[in-house]
Amino acid sequence: MAQARIVVLDSITTLKPEHVGQVVVAASHGGLYAGACAIRGRVRAVILNDAGVGFEESGILSLAALARIGMAAATVSVWSSRIGLGRDMIENGVISHVNTVAAALGCRVGESAADCARLLLAAPQVEAEAPDIRESRHVIRDEPGLPVVVALDSSSLVGKDDAGRIAIVASHGALIGLDPAQAIKAPVLAAVFHDAGIGKDDAGYSRLPVLDARGIAAATVAHTSARIGDALSIWQTGRISHMNGKAAAAGVLVGDSVPTFVDRITAAWMRAPEG
Repeated sequence: MAQARIVVLDSITTLKPEHVGQVVVAASHGGLYAGACAIRGRVRAVILNDAGVGFEESGILSLAALARIGMAAATVSVWSSRIGLGRDMIENGVISHVNTVAAALGCRVGESAADCARLLLAAPQVEAEAPDIRESRHVIRDEPGLPVVVALDSSSLVGKDDAGRIAIVASHGALIGLDPAQAIKAPVLAAVFHDAGIGKDDAGYSRLPVLDARGIAAATVAHTSARIGDALSIWQTGRISHMNGKAAAAGVLVGDSVPTFVDRITAAWMRAPEG
């Protein structure tokens, strides 16, 4: 295997075969699925974003899971660099949490992501089976005459078949790589994301105005109300923290539950001439 190097990505879901054995700095949340991606991608070590830590510490759950198989991992504070933007993470990220393997290599809370990444070049290469943690989709509602409601653990699961649906997405609400094309992959009727603790430059809900320009009602739930990376948690306990103009026009309010968001969007859709 070639000498380890540092690779910077906007999302851990874009790992490629050439990233095997590398230290990956990825601007994804540090939840369990991100850890599973790191294992499946056979990276040497990984630095992720803590997404504000949030409900049941879901934003950093991957750290302990990776330590159990001997993989070094750390997170940066969501307030130090924009979630979803790798270059900001490596340039400005400040370490907020480290697992025991990373700590043994010298990584410390408060140091820069770049310094921690350099220390992680000395991490052992771990070969392990990824835990059975898979991004999933659930159909919440599929009734004649109403928009289908789907719950997706990641925005990477949104596809062309989701056009016209209401998508409950457990990814962060940040614009990945600052690319408007990455806001959502299908012309859904409406979408809910996780605000990932909001963070630097209000990145945690930066998809919302882009979706507003496309006529898509969108909102985020508070990071303290539901687990990031878990769409059923978003559906069951999430509370709206931010919304765009299209969602506000449909009557969505801060503090609404996600089922209430769906009800308000559905009612507005039914009132519309094309509804």
